[in-house]
Amino acid sequence: MTGASTGLGAAAARELARRGFHVLAGVRRDRDADAIRSAGIEPVILDITEPTQVEALAARIADDPRALHALVNNAGVQVNAPVEVLPMAEWRRVFEINLFGHIAVTQALLPALLRGRGRVINISSIGGRIAMPTYGAYAGAKFALEAVSDSLRREVAPLGVQVVVVQPGGVRTEMAGRGIETANRLAAGMTPEQDERYGDLVQAINTLMASGTAAGLTADAAAQVVAEAVTARRPRTRYTAGRDATVLVRLSRILSDRVLDRVSAANLRRHYPKDTGGRQGPRAQLRPQ
Repeated sequence: MTGASTGLGAAAARELARRGFHVLAGVRRDRDADAIRSAGIEPVILDITEPTQVEALAARIADDPRALHALVNNAGVQVNAPVEVLPMAEWRRVFEINLFGHIAVTQALLPALLRGRGRVINISSIGGRIAMPTYGAYAGAKFALEAVSDSLRREVAPLGVQVVVVQPGGVRTEMAGRGIETANRLAAGMTPEQDERYGDLVQAINTLMASGTAAGLTADAAAQVVAEAVTARRPRTRYTAGRDATVLVRLSRILSDRVLDRVSAANLRRHYPKDTGGRQGPRAQLRPQ
């Protein structure tokens, strides 16, 4: 478990330990290690973007006589901002954490997974199937993770290793709150012209994110889906977690891009500040109907 400090990762670590697994729980800080440490859970200091820490994890596993049953790639950050606004350094940071870090850990642990005929569980998102406005970086990394998962699955299936994707929708964790804080910080750095173009959109997305999280699964319920992906004798290639994720995945399969655009816009419209009438665009230039 590459990210077990809080939220879904911590809940999944506890659920897998309850089912009898010895869980190596990746955390960033000593205080997070103290919080998660319990019977069946061994905290490991792990920043998946730091090669030395990834190498240390691989060495820890190589020294263990027990077979590695599963790698759960779930570490991640949520960053929301319009494509025009998000600095390139932030684009690279999102991809380093949400994509390249997972690839680095997978590469390091594949020898152990091959020996144990284990499996890779990649925690994607509904954002890996549908990209909402301001989700360009986050969804871009998740779309890429989905593609990497497909490629890896076809490479290692003949070798006895399974690759599974879990696509959560809204989950009641701290991640959305941190994402809203980051979105507000980035919005504060917009130029006046960018604020005219996107300020209300950012507010609407934040409101939608907060409401979707509040109505979403608990972390414990989402952890049950992760545990199913880890333990199923013949796991599916993809699992959704939450009714919203299930519905949106189905819609993405049957609706055209233009229809999905209209559905997305209609869903977002009710979250715009009241004085805009639900329009995206310059705040002060409302046209009479």
